[in-house]
Amino acid sequence: MKKSSIKKIVGAVVLLLIIIQFFGAEKNSSAVVPENAIEKHYKVPIKIQGLLKTSCYDCHSNNTVYPWYSNVQPVKWWLADHINDGKKHLNFDEFNTYTAKKKLHKLDEVVETIHKGEMPLNSYTLIHGNAKLSNAAKKEIEAWVNELKREIK
Repeated sequence: MKKSSIKKIVGAVVLLLIIIQFFGAEKNSSAVVPENAIEKHYKVPIKIQGLLKTSCYDCHSNNTVYPWYSNVQPVKWWLADHINDGKKHLNFDEFNTYTAKKKLHKLDEVVETIHKGEMPLNSYTLIHGNAKLSNAAKKEIEAWVNELKREIK
């Protein structure tokens, strides 16, 4: 390939990257805790709330704490898609809109996914090391989930 062709391709890619910066994605942020949030209807101990906020809420609530790189496209689109997908599976800020049966199912999934190491995602903990759940933290979440399930039944 000629040197001039490579320069044209690189120039086109750079131009494309600049242009896409002007196309955003809606941010997932809320100034208040919604009325249907889990903590508004059920007891969530402070330690558990801290674990959930650190390891789960960026993708499973209506309030994401965005890193600096979230302002750069195409990362912004990728994160928005990832967050929307996470909220479809479980949204702690909409938990009380679920039926009792769905709440119990979602809680079972919480325990299952953390014990299998599926959550939090490796791609998330790679950058957010503090989001990794220790075995002790997993057991604490499981104990809280089991207590909450008894309350919901």
